[in-house]
Amino acid sequence: MKKLVFISFLLLFGFQLLLVHAQESPETQSGTQGHPFFDDSQPLTIKLKFSTRKIKNETNDSTYVASMFHYKLDEGSWDSLKIKMRVRGHFRKKNCFYVPLKLKLGKSKTKETIFEGNPKLKFVSPCLREMDNNDYVLKEYMAYKLFEVISPYHLKTRLVSFEFVEERGSRNKIHQLKAILIEDMDQLAERFNGREMKRRVHPLQQDNLTSLQNALFQYFIGNTDFSNRSLHNAELLYAENKYIPIPYDFDMSGLVNASYATISGMQNMKGSIASVTERVYKGYSRDDQLLQQVRLDFISHKEDLLAVVDSLEEEFNNSRRFDEAREFLMRFFDVIEDDKKFQRRILNRTRAY
Repeated sequence: MKKLVFISFLLLFGFQLLLVHAQESPETQSGTQGHPFFDDSQPLTIKLKFSTRKIKNETNDSTYVASMFHYKLDEGSWDSLKIKMRVRGHFRKKNCFYVPLKLKLGKSKTKETIFEGNPKLKFVSPCLREMDNNDYVLKEYMAYKLFEVISPYHLKTRLVSFEFVEERGSRNKIHQLKAILIEDMDQLAERFNGREMKRRVHPLQQDNLTSLQNALFQYFIGNTDFSNRSLHNAELLYAENKYIPIPYDFDMSGLVNASYATISGMQNMKGSIASVTERVYKGYSRDDQLLQQVRLDFISHKEDLLAVVDSLEEEFNNSRRFDEAREFLMRFFDVIEDDKKFQRRILNRTRAY
């Protein structure tokens, strides 16, 4: 009976789902195109040399330090750029050994290089010196690539093989790591002829469709460490006469399930869930029919989403970490493909304000 109800549901809403996709403008459909740096799916090999202690103590949102950024070209030779960089992220700066960075490559310096069109980049590496730290980065990268399937409004990413030369006074220590390069919000806004909104806009004033896609995606990866209201781990794009939430930083999600992950303090999550692997839907109350259409969109892209997951399997050092990630994502489909579970865990959990 459950399958008959679901099939009837597909027939009832299938046409409306097509209308949702038809609402995407030419700019939206072309927005997946961009500078070729992020179109290359091969991991980029890079080297950086700096003191972790120095960059934590001497940089902030406005203060950068100079460095050299070395990167390997396709033919195997190395090139380099003079850059400026600073630490970013409050939790990781305080709690992590390896810190995320903001890189300023410069518009003129990147001309006729593989980075042309990307004068600024975000850089995410592991948090701690521990076993499986690179696999946590892979799972966060997986989250970014999964969101690309769901929405054209996403930050582009590229996987990196990162040789970190840690300066320790007169000695250096080399760390071989995985990392992620993430495009700057300015470049995303440029793709859609829009702009980044610095001021807060209440979620119910944000675009209904992209907000629901975002909310169900966060449930998909088991992430509660975000707020589109306070712009915590979220950017806001204004384009095509609408406010569009852009998610980032997924290391506290159940998908990643990092050793250092803590339950988010947003919306009193610490009192309502037992671990980061416990899913909670945080979407606001909107048109139920539109939410059902977004649900169908996830289901129709199930194979595409799993293809993203499976494409990264060989990159994992610990196969168990990959298996955990895939099984966690499959449990999401157990919910949205079941009418009763979807009603109980999603529709009944929408927030009024």
